[in-house]
Amino acid sequence: MLVDRARSEGLQLTGEGGLLQQLTKRVLESALEGEITDHVGYEKHDPAGKNNGNSRNGTRAKIVLTDVGPVEVKVPRDTAGTFEPQIVKKRQRRLTGVDEMVLSLSAKGLTHGEISAHLAEVYGAEVSKQTISTITDKVMEGMGEWQSRPLDRVYPVLFVDAINVKIRDGQVANRPIYVVMAVTVEGHRDILGIWAGDGGEGAKYWLHVFTELKNRGLHDVLMLVCDGLKGLPEAVETVWPRTIVQTCVVHLLRNSFRYAARQDWDKVAKALKPVYTAPSEDAATERFLEFQEAWGRKYPAIVKLWSDAWAEFVPFLSFDVEIRKVICSTNAIESVNARIRKAVRARGHFPNEAAALKCIYMALMSLDPTGKGRKRWTMRWKAPLNAFQIAFEGRLTPSNN
Repeated sequence: MLVDRARSEGLQLTGEGGLLQQLTKRVLESALEGEITDHVGYEKHDPAGKNNGNSRNGTRAKIVLTDVGPVEVKVPRDTAGTFEPQIVKKRQRRLTGVDEMVLSLSAKGLTHGEISAHLAEVYGAEVSKQTISTITDKVMEGMGEWQSRPLDRVYPVLFVDAINVKIRDGQVANRPIYVVMAVTVEGHRDILGIWAGDGGEGAKYWLHVFTELKNRGLHDVLMLVCDGLKGLPEAVETVWPRTIVQTCVVHLLRNSFRYAARQDWDKVAKALKPVYTAPSEDAATERFLEFQEAWGRKYPAIVKLWSDAWAEFVPFLSFDVEIRKVICSTNAIESVNARIRKAVRARGHFPNEAAALKCIYMALMSLDPTGKGRKRWTMRWKAPLNAFQIAFEGRLTPSNN
């Protein structure tokens, strides 16, 4: 109502001296006045304040950055110097909303320079890139707690995938950041953590990652889906001996096309479909031999690719169609990766590993802000979870038991 009235009377709402700034100033100063009253024990101009040991001692002007731009407020003081305001703390130059705005814009992929320009253009606030960096650095504390938080005792499925980012370490080079995502017993999506690699990871590296997850309380994983990461199956067998490792079929197909001429892609895809849709492992072997006979001479690299991955490709063929839909690909994690890639692309490259991890962490924390995606995700998982309950009887117990 107040805004509508202001507009009808031609008053300026935003910008320096605008109505919103004036209202913010009034609210802040009223709150500060209430705080000093509680602190010294008497109302302003009340005679009861005389000779009570502590009294008001005027005010000092202070500029704070708010969501509606910079606002100058008068902060009360006391003669004893013991007053500690809470609404605008000592040495505080930004109200919480500004920090949240900076973190939100950073999570969406804006660079520090772009955020600074945005705040200057929209709110008339001059915020340096260094200040923005200081704000975003705060998330590293929360990231450490998040990366070490306790986990559920069992997860039906773990997805492991990599995002390549450019890091300037002497020279700019691609480095993988691994994302481990789980599906909970209740059907919720949960990112368990992110780890930086150098591209030459082996069994020792994955043993470290999975041992860390186990030490956080994860004692059983029914199935783990990945893209043929070297040394990963051996590490899984050491940490979770009963876990089934499944190669992502979609990635197998994509990698197959790398060895085929563009005009043969459709024919190769059609020839491979009977292999990964076969009703059993024996039937899949027969269909693969037929593919090898038809295409092996022209594309021996494709045959070798599937042969090398065969042990981790066939497990899902033994399960119900609902489970197959879930574990035959890493599509479940692709939407997460798409959000991460958007933030990463906007940055170009990162000065170091910590900066890359910070960017990805903020992107993950900004996923599904309305919660609608979580509801849709949970509903889609009802049928697969029932199938897992039957296929892995006795292991899919309620989380945190």
